[in-house]
Amino acid sequence: MLPLIRWSNVWFLLSGILVVISLAAFSIWGLKFGTDFTGGSLLEYDYKNSRPPVEELRQKVDALGIKGATVQPVGEQDIFIRAQEIQEDVHQELLQSLGNSGEEKRFDSIGPTIGQELRRTTLYATIVVLSFIVLYVSWAFRKVTRFGKINAWTYGVATVIALIHDIAILVGVFVFLGHFWGIEVDTPFVAALLTTLGYSVNDTIVVFDRIRENLTKSPPGESFGNIAEKSVNETMARSFSTSFTAILTLLAILLFGGDTIRYFVLALIVGVAAGTYSSIFIASPLLVWWERRNSLSS
Repeated sequence: MLPLIRWSNVWFLLSGILVVISLAAFSIWGLKFGTDFTGGSLLEYDYKNSRPPVEELRQKVDALGIKGATVQPVGEQDIFIRAQEIQEDVHQELLQSLGNSGEEKRFDSIGPTIGQELRRTTLYATIVVLSFIVLYVSWAFRKVTRFGKINAWTYGVATVIALIHDIAILVGVFVFLGHFWGIEVDTPFVAALLTTLGYSVNDTIVVFDRIRENLTKSPPGESFGNIAEKSVNETMARSFSTSFTAILTLLAILLFGGDTIRYFVLALIVGVAAGTYSSIFIASPLLVWWERRNSLSS
């Protein structure tokens, strides 16, 4: 049996370092928000034959006086043009400037007010999800109180601390990607964030459920730390196997699924990995730490 709980200080230190780095990077650089959050226009154009050099395309965009425009090559023949809100007359001039050897695949325009509202809604949605998770986990483990170890609310709080850890890691990765490689976050990133919360809480509840089951079967006087240690070891293979198969599938999509979903899939990979780690190395050790703290104070 691996001494995972006994090494909890190592996991706490490692996670603390990663979370502090993520928060520091976020406070200094912040996320690089895409058009969905900042407002503006996005044009996707597909060249049927060979795509002109990117520098030539930038010169064409600059000649139209479009402010804050960026030209990003996608794949072999597509380009993304992002800029502040483009009026319809300028939009038509831009299409003529790009030439007749291709076609417009997408044109989205979002006002700054809508972008700010989307950011606010994302924050509210995350807070609401975390609140309901605390309530649900606390209700699901309400009967565990009779075993006299820790109360049901502790399970809910430990779950949310693990989820905050996962969010911090995921956001931190994309802060670095945005700062050094110009990767933007948009609405698919929000979907990946909420999916990470769902995956992580599911994995954590599996471990907690095994702890609850072993509490009912453990001999009188066995320490809560030993019960948690045994439970984590019993579920660790299941957690790693499930996550490994999910990550393999996501890697295949990342490599062969195209550019439009690449960073959404990357966010899912980071989220699944962080969620698996936190359910084993953060959530359960937190329960043991809390139980020992209560025992010392009583």
